[in-house]
Amino acid sequence: MEPIVVSLIKTGDLIWNEGSPIDLTDLTECSVYLLREIRNLLIVPLVRIVVVVCLVMTVLILVEKLFVGAVALAVKIWRLKPERRYKWQPIAPDEEEGSAAYPMVLVQIPMYNEREVYKLSIGAACGLKWPSDRVIIQVLDDSTDPEVKSLVDLECQKWKSEGVNIRYEVRGNRKGYKAGALKEGMKHEYVQECEYIAMFDADFQPESNFLLRTIPFLMHNPEIALVQARWKFVNADECLMTRLQEMSLDYHFKIEQEAGSSCFAFFGFNGTAGVWRIKAITDAGGWKDRTTVEDMDLAVRAGLRGWKFVYIGDLKVKSELPSTFKAFRYQQHRWSCGPANLFKKMAVEIIQSKKVSIWKKLHILYDFFFVGKIVAHTLTFIYYCVLIPVSVFFPEVEIPLWGVAYVPTIITLCKSVGTPSSFHLVILWILFENVMSLHRTKAALTGLLDAGRVNEWVVTEKLGEAQKTKPATTREADLTKNLLVDTHEQTNPCILKPKKQQTRFWHRSGRRSTFDSLTV
Repeated sequence: MEPIVVSLIKTGDLIWNEGSPIDLTDLTECSVYLLREIRNLLIVPLVRIVVVVCLVMTVLILVEKLFVGAVALAVKIWRLKPERRYKWQPIAPDEEEGSAAYPMVLVQIPMYNEREVYKLSIGAACGLKWPSDRVIIQVLDDSTDPEVKSLVDLECQKWKSEGVNIRYEVRGNRKGYKAGALKEGMKHEYVQECEYIAMFDADFQPESNFLLRTIPFLMHNPEIALVQARWKFVNADECLMTRLQEMSLDYHFKIEQEAGSSCFAFFGFNGTAGVWRIKAITDAGGWKDRTTVEDMDLAVRAGLRGWKFVYIGDLKVKSELPSTFKAFRYQQHRWSCGPANLFKKMAVEIIQSKKVSIWKKLHILYDFFFVGKIVAHTLTFIYYCVLIPVSVFFPEVEIPLWGVAYVPTIITLCKSVGTPSSFHLVILWILFENVMSLHRTKAALTGLLDAGRVNEWVVTEKLGEAQKTKPATTREADLTKNLLVDTHEQTNPCILKPKKQQTRFWHRSGRRSTFDSLTV
């Protein structure tokens, strides 16, 4: 039989007069009843709706992972390399034409206070095999540190004295950040002589045959706008955090980029380690600084104009992973916020585009942007980090076993195949990605809402050769000191690089110092 107070609540006959005594028992029963009704009529249905939405999103991601995985596997099995899908032949020297047989190439290196790596990138660019009179090295220095600017200028002068056609360019402000620097760099008169632009960030070190491998695709296939190479990480074994980053990025390059190139001749330009046809950049409207992913912006606009992209998976360019959590966090904010903001600004333009097929538009809207840049981050946080744990308090809400175990396991296995040597770290990798999902979801929402830190650009810290040249005792002292200061001041890598890479399973998975460094 219902309590009297509950019955009175239903009939509306419960009246409280000021000064009259309050029965705590009746008040408690009243509160419990109200909370139960709110739970049953509002919270439980809402949780059920969120479960259904998350299950649908999980299936969407599963289908996408299986599709791109199948395409990448087919390319590997049948050896469908770009050289077989497009016209490609090495540039043959001509005795009559001489170096004129080689097209004019501009190599751009944008940098900002890159004290630790400027020598590496400039030296690698100047070491590219190409006729010296057919290549221009352009260093776009936005540094605000006068000492760094003088060092970069001296390095350029050194190479210039050795016969390298290198130009050191600076501007009076950082408007537009990297996009602004690249746009300003193309305004110089000598750029008009060039047909192609090779781009490398300050920590990238291309192999000497980079231009010889990439330029022929552009020469023999006038419909190709971009040739993208793969990133190779020189400090992947530095600590547990860099190992986990490598797992995510290897999947992106080995699977996602390969599938996009093979099926749609479209993928997101990675901003570096690529060669563009200048005509395609101009046709797409040039560089724009409306988001922090100017590279992706240009790629989407060029793709909508009908240009094709080629990805060369076996051409690797050395680069550096963020080795401090501060640097990694800022990088992930930019990589999550920028694409979401670009999606908001270009969705209508993509739908209205008339130069590409409906399938390519669907791929860009659904697969590239919606699933890859929005759903992936949101689902990881809401479903795995919030909904599944909270569902314990709602036994009447059932989440099917396939949605909790089978599908997530398949998705994880699909994403972990990019780095087989780190498969034993898959559990830690899952935990790390789940922890980062909150930060990425927040950044994606910031981009969609066009608010807050949407246009924040913090250059990723790089260490280059600094750790190798610094004495061990000094490094240990610096690391100990950084453990006592706020994380915003931490600039040293998360762990000292071991002298010899560990290859045994128990060594790679159980290094206490590595795990401790990540948690700090």
